[in-house]
Amino acid sequence: MSIGPSRDSDMILKGIFSFSAATKGGKKISDTYQIEITIPAEFPRKLPSVRETGGKIPCDGKYHVNFDKTLCLGSPLRLLHKISNKSTLVGFAENCLVPYLYAVSNKLQNGEEFLFGELAHGERGIIEDYMELFRFKTRSQVDNVLILLGTKRRIANKQLCPCNCGRRLGVCPFHQTINDYRKIAPRSWFKSHQKNLCA
Repeated sequence: MSIGPSRDSDMILKGIFSFSAATKGGKKISDTYQIEITIPAEFPRKLPSVRETGGKIPCDGKYHVNFDKTLCLGSPLRLLHKISNKSTLVGFAENCLVPYLYAVSNKLQNGEEFLFGELAHGERGIIEDYMELFRFKTRSQVDNVLILLGTKRRIANKQLCPCNCGRRLGVCPFHQTINDYRKIAPRSWFKSHQKNLCA
């Protein structure tokens, strides 16, 4: 892949992306795609966006391609969590891009269902994924956890836990989960993300 022209501070990589991967106990798949990766200057706090430019992935709503033609690799918080131990472009490719392309190739080559679950596009899909991520049952719980992640820890710990146990966050075991997510993004990211989801 090579660096392409950009109109702003983002970096663009274009070219052929080849991979070889296998799921645990599953098929090994090797494939290539022509893609364009836009890497924001704020990476890894802001995630890259990826477009498939060779026309290989159908845009028929069955392959997780967004309306702006970017690939839907997963919800923002899940993707940040996936690269938290390897916050590099290689880590992003290995943990976010390759699993998506593997699922696409498996569907195209073998006609199997899309791996790793099916979620709705946009805000609805993000909320559904966060409910699964935190084992919540309602959207209000998701809103509350994002608000708490965007709040200073000492203040957040005095609030009711979003798990609905009736206790303060600071004395509920769920505070360990929140502390883990605090490590992958600053408070400002969670504040902005929560506001965008509620807009």
